[in-house]
Amino acid sequence: IIASEYHKKIKDAFEVFDHEANNTVDVREIGTIIRSLGCCPSEGELHDLIAEVEEEEPTGYIRFEKFLPVMTEVLLERRYRPIPEDTLLRAFEVLDPSKRGFLTKEELIKYMTEEGEPFSQEEMEEMLSAAIDPESNSIHYKDYIAMMVVDDS
Repeated sequence: IIASEYHKKIKDAFEVFDHEANNTVDVREIGTIIRSLGCCPSEGELHDLIAEVEEEEPTGYIRFEKFLPVMTEVLLERRYRPIPEDTLLRAFEVLDPSKRGFLTKEELIKYMTEEGEPFSQEEMEEMLSAAIDPESNSIHYKDYIAMMVVDDS
């Protein structure tokens, strides 16, 4: 894939959040834009990316012309690729030693907030709303993984 193909993808994703149509987006939208382009940076990586595209004096907004070259490079280098499906499945299975095929909402919250790099409240709510089956109040992780995996084709 050549850079110009990425430019169009990046521009389209950016424009969704450019509510004033003035080639800027709120810095808080950058993570969503990057993820919509199939990249899955950690919070730390996202923070570094934002620092790279921010103005010298942060304004709370990111300009398209600063975002474009950085994001193009990220896509060309295939940085922050999603984790493969089998790896995700093994990770969930470790958290589910009795092989039930699901985790309860309480278990999920515990793992997401007490282990490793803790999720923020906002990230936690976003994930729960996508992952938790409201009827059983649990996450059937095979279904969730299938929904998360980005098709590269």
